[in-house]
Amino acid sequence: MKTYHKLVRDRIPEIIIQAGKQPETRVLDDEEYSKMLREKLMEEVQEYLTSGDVEELADILEVMLSLSKLHGATWADVETIAERKRAERGGFQEKILLIQVRDK
Repeated sequence: MKTYHKLVRDRIPEIIIQAGKQPETRVLDDEEYSKMLREKLMEEVQEYLTSGDVEELADILEVMLSLSKLHGATWADVETIAERKRAERGGFQEKILLIQVRDK
């Protein structure tokens, strides 16, 4: 028996059962859910950093969607904030590396 103790996608228990195994699960309360989503975000980011696989970016996006809902925001709200920040401060398209800033 393998122990995971991690947040998984909604259909994972069903998939495990279809594979002829028996998952042990429970539903998290809101505080636990928030904590586990943050841990899942770190896990998915680390997986992306290790693999560079675009599939991991999709996993990161799924966690971000869940986090935005947890904060009472829609994905459109998050996109609006990103657009505002992009208009004010720019994006990352120009590949600028800031080396240092000197006082005048």
